[in-house]
Amino acid sequence: MLLSQIYKDNWSAGSKVFFRFIFSYFLLYIFLMFASGLFETPFKWIGKTLIGLNYDYDVSGYGSGDNTYAYVTLFSNFILAIIITVFWSILHKNQESYNKSFYWFLVILRVFLVAAMLLYGFVKVFQIQFQQPSFVKLLQPMGEYSPMGLAWTYMGYSKGFGMFAGIMEILGGVLLIWRRTSTLGAFIIIGVMTQVAMMNLMFDIPVKLFSIHLVLMAVIIFMTDAKRFTSVFITNKATETYKYYHPVTSEGYHKIINIFKKILLPIILVAGCILSYLGQLNISDENHRPELYGIWKVKTFVRNYDTIPPLTTDNSRWNYLLIERKDKAIVKTMTDELLKHVFITDTTRSRISLYHENNAKDSLNFKYEVENSKYLKLNGKLEKDSLSIIFTKIELEKFPLKSRGFHWINERPFNR
Repeated sequence: MLLSQIYKDNWSAGSKVFFRFIFSYFLLYIFLMFASGLFETPFKWIGKTLIGLNYDYDVSGYGSGDNTYAYVTLFSNFILAIIITVFWSILHKNQESYNKSFYWFLVILRVFLVAAMLLYGFVKVFQIQFQQPSFVKLLQPMGEYSPMGLAWTYMGYSKGFGMFAGIMEILGGVLLIWRRTSTLGAFIIIGVMTQVAMMNLMFDIPVKLFSIHLVLMAVIIFMTDAKRFTSVFITNKATETYKYYHPVTSEGYHKIINIFKKILLPIILVAGCILSYLGQLNISDENHRPELYGIWKVKTFVRNYDTIPPLTTDNSRWNYLLIERKDKAIVKTMTDELLKHVFITDTTRSRISLYHENNAKDSLNFKYEVENSKYLKLNGKLEKDSLSIIFTKIELEKFPLKSRGFHWINERPFNR
């Protein structure tokens, strides 16, 4: 049942059935990745009738690739692939081989994997997918992290580690472009994406289904050359070269395709770098730091002319003001509740428009004053309350995640 890129006049019955199934399954999977929303009515009927789902669920998943609808789609995908395989086997029971179909099937898998690896690789290299720990994360107790939040913080802390992971994904994708290096590319992708899939599984990251399917696609490509791999690395036997089957025998066609790849690859890599770099600039706090950037700890909190003590049970008393993004701020209360606010600074008038993001706009309702870059005073009115607040700035270098850095020599483990 092992499929190979070598031309064979007659395939075994098991190989033909296996090919029909994986061909149907993975082409349906790729199609439904982009078009599953068009089949909401029949798929939800399948979910209710065949699976027994009796609750409402959204099609989009709000960014989750492992939502209920994704599993219903996957179930439908699997059933449809079996049905297609059965009818295909009946209609083509006398078919001797599928060399040409298998060739184009592998081309589709390679193109899909190349696109996925380049996309995921570039957003890691340029730290778009995983970013440095935010101010909220720096102040958040580790026990309050979600598993996914912990994984995101772990990956985002080290730019170098993220770049390495991204480069390996890009390398695997690039090697898939040429068939002579596709086995090596698939082997690299299997290693890289298995680690990603395990991370998704163990840290409850909702991209489990997609990452597992990327691994399976790479396994199928690698499987076509697995016999030579096992001969060399497992049984320690010599292996022979073989000529890849290609349904198009024209030398001119192959020259054009090869030239096209050589021209297109640099364009894709350069465009990927430029677009990813621009994306990194757009989200990096280094390029969008507001005037009062920093973590500000409340020293004195006066509301309606009453000084409010810092009681840990008071959810209305501010504890921190986190100013990390332009025109935005987060207030962390004494009960660790996070309140998002609009925070627009007018530096020429030393005034701030400060209001809760869900409330009506309140223009220049606060006056601010900064002393020695370490103390911040706010005076103004927020909704119905007059507030007078004095803050002290927390030095970011006091956080080990910000200050520790890299060391070649460690006399003892720095494990805190």
